[in-house]
Amino acid sequence: MPVSIRAATLNDVPAILALERQAPGAAHWTLEQYHKLVSGGVVLVAEYVAEYVAEHVAGHLVEPAPAPCKSREERDTPCGFICARAVAGEWEIENVAVAAEFFRRGIANELVRELIQRARSEAAAAILLEVRESNLPARGLYEKHGLREVGRRRTYYTDPVEDAILYALRFDR
Repeated sequence: MPVSIRAATLNDVPAILALERQAPGAAHWTLEQYHKLVSGGVVLVAEYVAEYVAEHVAGHLVEPAPAPCKSREERDTPCGFICARAVAGEWEIENVAVAAEFFRRGIANELVRELIQRARSEAAAAILLEVRESNLPARGLYEKHGLREVGRRRTYYTDPVEDAILYALRFDR
């Protein structure tokens, strides 16, 4: 599925907040916290890009409507985001969320790939994160991108109580 990844703007914050509210596994923050992170952190959004495949039908060029999004507003609304804080050369992934209707379409994969690429280009020393031990899809995604398990925080999460698995991707300098 074609997506466009770009830096978030303050105008994206309401859509980011709506996505986060729909994702039970995501960290839940306030509007003000997202404003601050977009202003001073690294926040990327994914937008669905409609595929137009021109066809010749009875000698006429026909461009079908994009699917699954049908309106311009739907195409311009972020369908996923990733945010990180950059501190002392290390980037910590704080949150990743994708709209349910876009699950299993590679959007989180593209967001993580782009974040890693940007961290490398800005000479980051590492990318760090913690994730629920039971979140096997996320753990598989991070491992696919070269992040490795480096530790554990016992009973880090609540509701339900669960350990956090710590991951890191260190860059050679």
